[in-house]
Amino acid sequence: MGTDPKHIRNVVLLGHAHSGKTSMVEAMLYEAKAITRRGSIEAGNTVSDFTELEQERKGSLFSKLMHVSWKESKINIIDTPGSDDFVGEILASMKVADLGIMVLNAAHGVEVGTELIWEYKEKFGLPGIFVINQCDHEKADFDATLEQATARFGSRLIPFQYPLNPGKGFNAIIDALRMVMYEFPADGGKPVKKDIPAAEMEKAKALHNTIVEAAAENDDSLMERFFETGTLEESELADGLRKGIANQQLFPVFCASATANKGTGRIMGFINDVCPSPADRPAAKSNQGDLVISTAGPAVLFIYKTFSEPKVGRVSYFKVYSGKVKSGDELINNANRGHERINQLYVSNGKIRETVDELCAGDLGVMVKLRDSHTNNTLSIKGNDIEIDRIPFPEPRIRTAITTENKNDLEKLIKGIHELQEEDPTLILEQSMRLKQNILHGQGQLHLDLVKYRIEKLYGIHMEFIKPKIPFLETITRSADTSYRHKKQTGGSGQFAEVHIRVEPFHDDMPDPAGLTVRNREIENLDWGGKLAFFWCIVGGSIDSKFSSAIKKGVMNKMVEGPLTGSYCTNIRVSVYDGKMHPVDSNDMAFQIAGTMAFKEAFHNAGAQIMEPVYDLEILCSDEVMGDIMGDLQTRRAIIMGMDSDGHYQKIKARVPLAEMHNYSTTLRSLSQGKAKFSMKMAEYAPVTPDIQNKLIQEYQAHHKETEE
Repeated sequence: MGTDPKHIRNVVLLGHAHSGKTSMVEAMLYEAKAITRRGSIEAGNTVSDFTELEQERKGSLFSKLMHVSWKESKINIIDTPGSDDFVGEILASMKVADLGIMVLNAAHGVEVGTELIWEYKEKFGLPGIFVINQCDHEKADFDATLEQATARFGSRLIPFQYPLNPGKGFNAIIDALRMVMYEFPADGGKPVKKDIPAAEMEKAKALHNTIVEAAAENDDSLMERFFETGTLEESELADGLRKGIANQQLFPVFCASATANKGTGRIMGFINDVCPSPADRPAAKSNQGDLVISTAGPAVLFIYKTFSEPKVGRVSYFKVYSGKVKSGDELINNANRGHERINQLYVSNGKIRETVDELCAGDLGVMVKLRDSHTNNTLSIKGNDIEIDRIPFPEPRIRTAITTENKNDLEKLIKGIHELQEEDPTLILEQSMRLKQNILHGQGQLHLDLVKYRIEKLYGIHMEFIKPKIPFLETITRSADTSYRHKKQTGGSGQFAEVHIRVEPFHDDMPDPAGLTVRNREIENLDWGGKLAFFWCIVGGSIDSKFSSAIKKGVMNKMVEGPLTGSYCTNIRVSVYDGKMHPVDSNDMAFQIAGTMAFKEAFHNAGAQIMEPVYDLEILCSDEVMGDIMGDLQTRRAIIMGMDSDGHYQKIKARVPLAEMHNYSTTLRSLSQGKAKFSMKMAEYAPVTPDIQNKLIQEYQAHHKETEE
């Protein structure tokens, strides 16, 4: 079983939440006799959803690896979550699969999650088949679902089957590939083969002809044989169909009821007989060019997922891309040059793992307790510096600040988050000195809730979510001149410094300050974005140039903690053009203080302006919830940039201040009953309105007053 790439099939089940992926996996395992009885989501006893939280929520939160033997093949099956909050799990699974099974709910049609997954599938170039599931649902509509899918995903979708009687009485499938009808017993399982009813023969023949034509595009001799005999067996069509599927020229459509175990065995047979193996897929991309999947090459494996299990430690899921990997092998992590000894290899069925001696190119497996290897790492034999191209994970969409009840636990919390980040690259922790908060960035509220659950479960720390601060910027809108004298006498030598400065909004290629002679100019790129231009315009030595750095440092002190709200200042030109010094009492500290105070005063007189981050927001939703979503956006100071149709969904594009996006993931889920998705990307900094600016200043002043008291 699975001793070479041609006898391996790596399939990933993809689809919107509640399309029936986990139930389909259960039926596939049962049909292959990997389990003796089928579990159910309701009973919480499926092989795939084995974690306590998944059983509580009755839905997949993590990807899971299973495998079965089918005829001469080993079929690896990856079940994935339906929520795009867990897109990292979905993308990692697509990376190592050779076939995506797109599962559609016959009662709900093409849902928004399916749309997003299709986009990812296309980027990966992943071949696929469609299964219209839940054909026994009372509201099942196979034809409408197929029509929606074809309208959205194109004419490459070709029905190989259709249900004779969808709905509560569903028990028969017309198979246009084999030109036979399958009739199932009431409790599902092995069907009886029957002749296609006369009333369905014309429709079945038309579909069969379409299938033959699709296969013949990759094999000219097929069409000749078809014309001679009038029909072709699946075995004759297999090569042409395999090439067509592998090249994404066609996407076969099947029908089933996974919970009733009707149709799943036929899909398994098709995967084994026709669908592409790792050997039929393009070579993997790497830093050293294409890597052909072959057992003849040096051992190379890629870790697509890591997961910390209680009492076990770090579990690493991988695909072998070249050669054979054996227990006892010494491999090198090509990202950090660390050495890893493969103590034991496993194949997996959910939480149950069985030891194996070796795994060959194309296969999927599991290792435990690697020392320093994580998701997206490549391991290979010494001297082979190859690195498989990494999984392209998306940017985060939501953010929250995190803290702990017990401040002594904060360091432990940060360490725990870092460990989870090694498993989940879609999770980002920002320890913001600017905001004086720890900001956790993720894909959605469910994603962050899962992190909280795992932190509390794995590390025993109570983690709290609090509203994150906004990274405002401060700048000015006009020119202002001011002077400040710092004088302090404490007996003996004192402190004295007087500076005259001009502040102006700065932009590249602006002319020198009017009426001033620039002796020295420094333009500094600020760490937080934008620039500070510092010009020395002293004529006649009223201030010694040796104090230039002290004055600039004083200005920077206030730019780091702006005069209005304590936010960073940006894009300002400061010109020092006059002042006074004392031969004894003038020193760096005096001029630094004078620089700070002069800048603060000039800033207030120069049309001070708070700038806020504004994001491009893109929402995919159905027609019926569009009005509610638009109404909510208006309450968030959003500017609608456009609306487009995307398949049978609507795409809303808007610009929204980050300050208005707190808890948006939860709100959108509520407004759309989970049938809308969104993405965000930083667009620009824009001025806040005067009323918001006044409110922010008052809040800042009140906070400082409380702190001082």
